[in-house]
Amino acid sequence: MIVKESLATGFAAFQETWSPRVAGDINDMQIKLAKLEGAFVWHSHDEEDELFLVVSGRLRMEFRGQEAQVLEPGEFIIVPHGTEHRPVAEEPCEVVLLEPKSTLNTGNIVNERTVKRLKRL
Repeated sequence: MIVKESLATGFAAFQETWSPRVAGDINDMQIKLAKLEGAFVWHSHDEEDELFLVVSGRLRMEFRGQEAQVLEPGEFIIVPHGTEHRPVAEEPCEVVLLEPKSTLNTGNIVNERTVKRLKRL
């Protein structure tokens, strides 16, 4: 059965920051919703590209050796695999992520923010 989904309902279902929730699957990819606030850890992904689409708030994506990019609602950025990056949300921010199912939120770093088993909405 095909079901219509709502971003507002999905984001309302959780409060935790930096802990993405799986909203859906497309072949080997997942659509994830995440709430961000503050600075995340510097990391990279050896094999996975990531798409960040800002739904609300503002996201600054920092890159080693490159100029940071600021994203407003309705804007997205694709971070190529192998690119060291750090998302920073100086105010609460909601994003949709599109990435392979194998993508670990902290990439090549494992620490207290690593979420190995994502919850589903």
